[in-house]
Amino acid sequence: MKARLLDLAHARSGDKGDTANVGVIARRPEWYPLLARELTATRVAAHFTGMITGPVERFELPNLHALNFLLHGALGGGGTVSLKTDAQGKTFSTALLRMEIEVPDGTL
Repeated sequence: MKARLLDLAHARSGDKGDTANVGVIARRPEWYPLLARELTATRVAAHFTGMITGPVERFELPNLHALNFLLHGALGGGGTVSLKTDAQGKTFSTALLRMEIEVPDGTL
């Protein structure tokens, strides 16, 4: 079955230059392996097709039940030079939480 990432995780985002940073934290520790399996860098990059121009890097933080993604080329040059509405990357977490992932029946 499919579920929105929002139902399984919290997320926070920010920026550094032209790179958006998105942290995804499992709402329950037992859901972390599911997130680690489903949220690959490739899948996150595909989710942001047309919004970012560079690669996506993924970092695992199993002790925090979290994943951190760096979205390169996401901010049109960064807050001081970008004409984007959200040049600081604050809405990337909300956008990622809209992603749907496969979850086993009975997970939620």
